[in-house]
Amino acid sequence: MTSTMTGSIPVEARPPSIAQRLFPVLGWLPAYRRAWLLPDVMAGLAVWAVMVPEAMAYAGIVGVPPIMGLYTIVPPLIAYALLGTSRLLVVGPDTATGLISALTVGAIAAQGTADFNTLTSALAILIGGFFLLFGALRMGWVAAFIPTPVMRGFIEGLVCVTIIGQVPHLLGIEGASGNFFAKLWFVLQHVSGAWLAPVLTGLLSLIAMLSLRRLAPRLPAALVVAITATVLVGLFDAEAAGVSVVGDLPSGLPHLVLPNLDPAVLRDLAPGALAIVLVGYAEALGGAKAAAMQSSGGDIDPNQELVAHGPANILSGLFGGFLVVGSLSKTSVAMAAGARTQLANLVAAALCFLTLVLLTPLFRGMPHPALAAIVVAAMLHLSKPRYLRELFARSRWEFAIAAIVVGGELTLGVLQGVALGVALSLLLLVYQTSHPEGAVLGQLPGEEAYRDVRLHPEALIFPELLIWRPGGDMFFASIGHLAEQLKAALAASHPPVKQVLLDAESVNRIDISACDALLDLIRELQSRGISFAFARVRDQVRERMRLGGIEAATGSINFHERVTDGVRAWRQRESLDDASVGQAHQSHP
Repeated sequence: MTSTMTGSIPVEARPPSIAQRLFPVLGWLPAYRRAWLLPDVMAGLAVWAVMVPEAMAYAGIVGVPPIMGLYTIVPPLIAYALLGTSRLLVVGPDTATGLISALTVGAIAAQGTADFNTLTSALAILIGGFFLLFGALRMGWVAAFIPTPVMRGFIEGLVCVTIIGQVPHLLGIEGASGNFFAKLWFVLQHVSGAWLAPVLTGLLSLIAMLSLRRLAPRLPAALVVAITATVLVGLFDAEAAGVSVVGDLPSGLPHLVLPNLDPAVLRDLAPGALAIVLVGYAEALGGAKAAAMQSSGGDIDPNQELVAHGPANILSGLFGGFLVVGSLSKTSVAMAAGARTQLANLVAAALCFLTLVLLTPLFRGMPHPALAAIVVAAMLHLSKPRYLRELFARSRWEFAIAAIVVGGELTLGVLQGVALGVALSLLLLVYQTSHPEGAVLGQLPGEEAYRDVRLHPEALIFPELLIWRPGGDMFFASIGHLAEQLKAALAASHPPVKQVLLDAESVNRIDISACDALLDLIRELQSRGISFAFARVRDQVRERMRLGGIEAATGSINFHERVTDGVRAWRQRESLDDASVGQAHQSHP
């Protein structure tokens, strides 16, 4: 097998076979090196140490018992290792999509009931079905519809919503329903009645989590805090002092159960499932690409990533778990521990399997305040307020969209906030594409380069010649705006313009509506004594102009390969006209 080396991972020099495309594991497994085994095993240990306590903690976000978090680990890790194109991405429970799951199921069943747990697993199966469907339809481009400012705003809002939802568990007080502000007001009203033991347990666990992440980032902080809190609660009998603990967990493997797949129920779950697929896929694809760039770990196939997330979620739901997506934070743990391939995740899956079979009794005394501290620390780690400050300096519009997403999540809800952000981004996209920014061009001194005279005041302009560049494609929604901009530029030109030279380098397409409108504009200008010429017109655009009658109206001689050629032709014609005028004056003294 011929391969080249990029970093420490071999990359196939020939296209993968059909089997390798369906099962990417067949691409890297035959080339596996013995030297990678120890790093992969150590990375698997690190992933296991992080995922077990985090899965139990994230189950609280989803609104299900901690044991369902453990059920969620093994099947997805195995499924993705076989089907995923990233050699390092770790899939598992996630905070962002977990909250959407809780809100989606909570609209149908009461949290804490058997129906809620069953519907949570059914939602995972539905999510997996959507992932598979979108992968089969090769819709990997859907993630592009969540711009980075919307995604960042979503995460910042989610940090606030999740933390305020975990504060009651952190302090050992009752929770409340409603939006962020309603929950915050409830906490402020009842915090004075909190017992000292659970408050100390939660706050000390949170301080320990934050300190370990800063002072010893390689340590599995979640596992250390969970074990320490469990031991101390047992030693000091804190349970009797009001500290709530996980309680007895069932040992052994989960049973394969078919959840409720009633069409009416699935219809109610579908909007939340689609939101999770969109958000989760964007997050997973970003994590996979980031891991590939940092480790030279091969190419990422967006469509195969959709396919890989399908069985991962379906199997999780069938075995009593909840949804999973690729996680950059857990992937970073694996990379920091030296992971080379997906074998690290298979090792983690094996250790989690042993945990389910043998070690669940050890988690009986794990305090809920410590689990809440793990979640809060994870959310604080996700928050990046510096990005919002930079966004404000770079683009007020996009900052406003991110702020609206945050505000929507805090007041209306998580799903509504995301939907609002995506809708506003699409509206902004429509506005920007229909309002391209045209520019008057001038020649840079001593160069054959033409630039926007607003940004380059030193650029030379030519009297009676307007060199104008539309800011994008010409189509039905943009041509009216472009025509107005061109007319405004003509009105502002002194002396009056005799020819317009349109630099069409930025025009990749022109539709029939734009052709007709442009032809009308050209004829209007010609009636006013202003000729029209083009430069750098792409072949497919010129063919459309020919069919639309534009080439006939201007003459093929007025289509130039370069802007310089158009300027030279104009100046030569002006020289000839001046010479003709001079001869006319001489013949008629």
